[in-house]
Amino acid sequence: MITLSIGVMAACSAASITANEPVDYVSPYIGNISHLLVPTFPTVHLPNSMLRVYPERSDYTSDKIKGLPVVVTNHREKSAFNLTPFQGEQDQLRPVVAYTYDNEELKPYSYSVYLDEPGIEVKFAPSHQSAVYEFKMNPNEPASIIVNSKKGSLTAENNCIHGYQELDNNVRIYLYMESLQEPLNATVVHGKTQPGSVSATGQNACVCLHYGNNNPTINLRYGVSFISEEQARKNLAREITSYDVDLVASAGRKIWNDALGKIKVEGKDINDKTVFYTSLYRTYERPVCLSEDGRYFSASDGQVHDDEGKPFYTDDWIWDTYRAAHPLRVITEPELETNIINSYLRMACQTDSLWMPTFPEITGDTRRMNSNHGVATVADAIAKGLTGFDVALAYEACRRGIEDKTLAPWSGRPAGELDNFYKTHGYIPALKPGEKETIPEVHSWEKRQPVAVTLGTSYDQWCLSRIAEYLGDNDAAQRYKEAAHNYRNIFNHKTKFFHPKDKDGNFIEPFDYAMPGGAGARDSYGENNGWVYRWDVPHDIADLIELMGGNDAFNHELDRMFNEPLGRSKYSFYATMPDHTGNVGQFSMANEPSLHIPYLYNYSGRPWMTQKRISQLLKQWFRNDLMGVPGDEDGGGMSAFVAFSMLGFYPVTPGLPVYNIGSPKFNHASITLPNGAIFEIVANNCSDKNKYIQSASLNGKTWDKPWFTHDDLMKGGKLVLEMGDKANHNWGTGSLSAPPSASNIR
Repeated sequence: MITLSIGVMAACSAASITANEPVDYVSPYIGNISHLLVPTFPTVHLPNSMLRVYPERSDYTSDKIKGLPVVVTNHREKSAFNLTPFQGEQDQLRPVVAYTYDNEELKPYSYSVYLDEPGIEVKFAPSHQSAVYEFKMNPNEPASIIVNSKKGSLTAENNCIHGYQELDNNVRIYLYMESLQEPLNATVVHGKTQPGSVSATGQNACVCLHYGNNNPTINLRYGVSFISEEQARKNLAREITSYDVDLVASAGRKIWNDALGKIKVEGKDINDKTVFYTSLYRTYERPVCLSEDGRYFSASDGQVHDDEGKPFYTDDWIWDTYRAAHPLRVITEPELETNIINSYLRMACQTDSLWMPTFPEITGDTRRMNSNHGVATVADAIAKGLTGFDVALAYEACRRGIEDKTLAPWSGRPAGELDNFYKTHGYIPALKPGEKETIPEVHSWEKRQPVAVTLGTSYDQWCLSRIAEYLGDNDAAQRYKEAAHNYRNIFNHKTKFFHPKDKDGNFIEPFDYAMPGGAGARDSYGENNGWVYRWDVPHDIADLIELMGGNDAFNHELDRMFNEPLGRSKYSFYATMPDHTGNVGQFSMANEPSLHIPYLYNYSGRPWMTQKRISQLLKQWFRNDLMGVPGDEDGGGMSAFVAFSMLGFYPVTPGLPVYNIGSPKFNHASITLPNGAIFEIVANNCSDKNKYIQSASLNGKTWDKPWFTHDDLMKGGKLVLEMGDKANHNWGTGSLSAPPSASNIR
């Protein structure tokens, strides 16, 4: 983590800022109005920093904001604590005041808004674990600052407010806040008053500093901590030594430009640059660094630990992020990615089970979604040369997380009957129509998700085989390679779909792949239907092609998915499948299991169709507007797909050091690598119309493959693509041109 002392460091002044630097293209408002479920949040923060905020409102269309944010503790959650600048008499005080607002301006490194009812101008800027506010108050009414702990304790003394808020799992976040101006007095607004001091505890514990009419400007700065109030004070003192919002914002702007500037893109379309850099910015929202002066709090055991010089990270929904966000960091931020994996291992070691986490959050591992894809981040890192962690320990934590923990979704229980069945029969059994659930590990709402879990675990076991192979354990590697083909056990050769099978080995009939039963298709799949999970074998596309009947049959079924109607009204479909939005036929651009699908034509001799699909999908669903994200973005999970795809390549198989080539959006892009090398992608004549690759060269040599390796990228060099408006049916179509799969790694 980068630390800085605002006020003593040299920061660029506003006059010296160069127009159109990378951060200038970031629009945090993209996607703030959702198509159906959760919108993106306009987050103000520094890259991967503990302190994040966004406006306290229901969504972007809300007419009011409920006070002002202090710190967001988990992705998508509301702020811990709440801060309200208040104008009026003390008998009108309340814990949170909702204001209409206007002239809001939000950048990654700053926030400003006009609270138009009281007439208060607000400015804000964050550092890593601290932040600063400035309020220009209405001088015609008494001014106060209200601070609310939604469940906890706060104390006001002199010009300071300090205390804590209780989070889930007995986790506390601490606050230390101070004001430049001396208040006239302090009072308790709400909560149980502590004798002899201005303190409050309990629900909505709330205190207030009163300034009267004598301070038209009020300046606040604060630090936060998961360790203690004293550590929150130290975090503030280490990072911010002035009350100058502009100075803090300028320092934050530079940090953002350094992060985003590792990738530079050139092209005429400003909207494309805006979508690209906004997507890249969103990949830095999570996970967040919890190291504070060399120590960190871990919810895994409820203890404070020495970080031993390796920063500790958490808040990472791995089911969403393993596919593209982690692989992107392997390229641009390998040290960060290594520290994240080390953090996973610390979490595993801080529990009795030594299970690799799946959904590590500030308050602990919530074990959400299905499968155990932390193993994919480890396998991908190793395959691409990142081994700055205990690989043997990582293997054991991954193995135990798959073997000893139940495979039932959304559960942290030990393995049971369902898991024993999988180990014996090679698939998760589905319930027969009318059959009641009896397995205690199965979540009442999330169900078994038997096809999704079978497919996901097959991939996870392939990842285990890769790690075992690296460690020289050939017997384990072979065992897991064989288990990695368990997806074959639920492939219906008649329909060419992955089909739920009961415990007696019979396919569930009758069956509708588009609407397979249960909310979010959880009776069989998970958030997506059978048309999407049909392609969820990212480790062995070559074998999937054989199961489908060869290239022609495979391509026919891919085309069919993009053209197959929903088969019912949108109202009916989305009432049951709310995550399955962003539809092109039965394809869903809005959910992570779909991200690799457009690239699969590269494996089946039709790379021009990958180029066409990617170009169309980016144009249709990812735009510079308030509805410019098709579904739940999930803090970088989907945005990394956009960033990769706009550059022109994508990691279809985390765990293989290979990238599929798509259709770039920029004439020129360059990635400055940590080793100092630069990898360039030149797409001559590219445009929405000229989306097709006519010919290519890699480092000056003719290139006739729709893929390249991680080594090709990390050595630096230049991939040159000549683009045109008609598909070239000859480029990249040779019998040996397809990207490698598990069954044909060359």
